[in-house]
Amino acid sequence: MKRLTKDYQASLIEALRDPEEAAAYLTAALAEQDIPTFLLALRNVAEAKGMRALATKAQLNRESLYRMLSEQGNPHFASVQALLRALDFELTVTAK
Repeated sequence: MKRLTKDYQASLIEALRDPEEAAAYLTAALAEQDIPTFLLALRNVAEAKGMRALATKAQLNRESLYRMLSEQGNPHFASVQALLRALDFELTVTAK
């Protein structure tokens, strides 16, 4: 009998379509205090929402969005803010 398994990335992307799940995922990635980890999480959330529509909503070029979220990406803070706004998220700061 064939065992049905779901690819981890596909399962993650599916879960990240839920805004609460995506927000918790981004918060956990940001808590790691590692920019590449946060950018990977942001890329996964962006993929879950649809890159093309997201690029349009954030007023970013789709190719630039992919480049910005790549492993070598080094986005400007304004671009990250635009992307978060397009995802209907906001960045907040809390006291330790």
